[in-house]
Amino acid sequence: MKLFSKKDRKESSYISAKASRKISKFNRQLTKKLEKARNDAGKDPALYTTKMHDENNVVEFDNVCSYFFTDIGTVKAVDGVSFNVPKCSTVGVVGESGCGKSVTSLSLMQLLQRPTGQTVGGEIRFNMGDGTALNIVNTPTAKMQELRGKRMSMIFQEPMTSLNPVFKIGQQVNEVLELHHPEMTPDEIKARTLEMLEMVGIANKEGVYEMYPHELSGGMRQRVMIAIALACTPELIIADEPTTALDVTIQAQILDLLLELKDKINSSIMLITHDLGVIANMADYVVVMYAGRVIEKGTAEDIFHNPCHPYTIGLMRSKPVVGKKVEELYNIPGSVPNPVNMPNYCYFKDRCEMQCEHCKGKYPPEIKISDTHVVSCYRYFEQGEVLGYPKTTNVEEL
Repeated sequence: MKLFSKKDRKESSYISAKASRKISKFNRQLTKKLEKARNDAGKDPALYTTKMHDENNVVEFDNVCSYFFTDIGTVKAVDGVSFNVPKCSTVGVVGESGCGKSVTSLSLMQLLQRPTGQTVGGEIRFNMGDGTALNIVNTPTAKMQELRGKRMSMIFQEPMTSLNPVFKIGQQVNEVLELHHPEMTPDEIKARTLEMLEMVGIANKEGVYEMYPHELSGGMRQRVMIAIALACTPELIIADEPTTALDVTIQAQILDLLLELKDKINSSIMLITHDLGVIANMADYVVVMYAGRVIEKGTAEDIFHNPCHPYTIGLMRSKPVVGKKVEELYNIPGSVPNPVNMPNYCYFKDRCEMQCEHCKGKYPPEIKISDTHVVSCYRYFEQGEVLGYPKTTNVEEL
């Protein structure tokens, strides 16, 4: 008995063993070539040294493409993403699960699981503060180890899996300072660690210094993660859903703490979250992502008071409003397209309730509708300024 007809197989995600072997062979050859190119770039600083387009930015993402090479095809997790993180500001990155928020931040930290995950196109320019910038896409691992923790740091999503269960809290905070400040004495390092634990609101700092992660609550562990991230006063803090699994009281404390510390050390924050309320309270700029691309970006006021992309409008409609009774919350119909086989038209078209004639064409360009507001939607094609189309990377040509 046949389980699938040829037509069913074509329309489903079915892939034959022969096709899978062919894809695996191609992936091995390509990732080997990309790893060799990365190693060669380390021999000549000119290959990864560049200049910022605007010195007022800490980071500039310019058509970044980060792909995962799997046995069923290439997953374009981040595909032509462009936005900036200005100095001393908070940029909120929002979107549903799987839209590429975390992969964008991991690309910046060069923490994608290689060789399967690779940043294959575009530039990520990190401002070094001396008139030069590093293109993180080509920066060698040895150089990245100097930057991580010192110039840029990340507060991970789940502190219990980020903290090492067999080391005491004090040792884990000390390690960052020992690595990036070898000139400090052990006494100076311990004093700085205790100062950081106090700064993040831990009252019993000496006691916590000697504790193991399992002896602390979720909120305390999250505070320790923040202390580790801020120990070397980095220029950029990436907060990947820093309040996951915390109750609302602790959430508010952690977010207030982040804002307070950002102002103290003059850092910028790239805040990744699902919570629009958090973004409204914390962010100066908002980037909305969908299916691996930026579909709208602007100031917090632009996005919350004048959402333009149908997906952003849907997100705003789906959040509950205090004092407003509804029978059920709005939900966006349909589902996200298959990331292995993305369409050549607008990724949101099949779920959109506001389609126009232009939507039958190729993927929409970025359209500037005010000095700070950019949207990728054909409904504004006639009235806005077209900035350009997101650039994907053809893996066959690499």
